[in-house]
Amino acid sequence: MTDQRCAWCTEDPDYIQYHDEEWGVPCHDDRKLFEFLILEGAQAGLSWITILKRRQGYHNAFSGFDPVAVARFTDEDVERLLLDQGIVRNRLKVNSAIKNARAFLKVQEEFGSFDHYIWSFVNHNPIINQWQSFTEVPVTTPESDAMSKDLKKRGFSFVGSTICYAYMQAMGMVNDHLVTCPSYSA
Repeated sequence: MTDQRCAWCTEDPDYIQYHDEEWGVPCHDDRKLFEFLILEGAQAGLSWITILKRRQGYHNAFSGFDPVAVARFTDEDVERLLLDQGIVRNRLKVNSAIKNARAFLKVQEEFGSFDHYIWSFVNHNPIINQWQSFTEVPVTTPESDAMSKDLKKRGFSFVGSTICYAYMQAMGMVNDHLVTCPSYSA
């Protein structure tokens, strides 16, 4: 077994820190779960490093990822955000973040926490995969399909199955570190 990070992790210090300290680590904090809903939706069609480099910009633009504050954003806030160079200035993605904040709050109200709801798609336990090669890692699974379908039914957008699977990886709902990666632990 080699001691090598997952193939997608470049030598960029931000990427290395994200890979080593966050990706695949089970997260049960609603604020962080909301943060990654925004970030994964923003990433659609772009590279993850593009979003990772703008993470602080998103933090500033979206009220520290406070879903209550973001849910209150108005049309004026949308226009302000579309001028913010610290984020991806895409009207559909900005509107989606606000729409998702409102849906997020409804889920919290219904289930007591977003954590309880979202982790139900993996029976509240991370799925530990044992991939030998990056080519084995799927982009969607039945769990991400179910999550996507239910999120859409609840009014979320930018939550296709591929985005949901990336979200599951980021939040540690699945461990897709290669078995040869130092961050892998079964």
